[in-house]
Amino acid sequence: MPHLEAVNTPPTRADVWNVSNAHCRVHYQLLAEAEPDLLCRALNLFALQCLTPQQVNVQRTDDWLSLDIVIDGLSWHRAQVIAEKLRNLISVCSVELQVADSAWVEAAQATG
Repeated sequence: MPHLEAVNTPPTRADVWNVSNAHCRVHYQLLAEAEPDLLCRALNLFALQCLTPQQVNVQRTDDWLSLDIVIDGLSWHRAQVIAEKLRNLISVCSVELQVADSAWVEAAQATG
């Protein structure tokens, strides 16, 4: 029986989930129909990744919900993947993703 050895082959492409990738603070802005379970479904996408948002702001206007979510420690690629998953949720109309402005976070904390 041949002896088993570990094979050390370099990966064929960069690991975009690797912690050595540059991380940033991102701001998600969602507009969705006001469904009772929407907030849970949206936040669950972060929980499944063991991520806790730094700030969540939700406002209901008539039949619409506006969600602002700020989270730290994501690579830009990972943030974009989560944004796509948010866009695929039923009743979500739009998702905007941008690098979070620290002034926005400070202003929101001052008013909250």
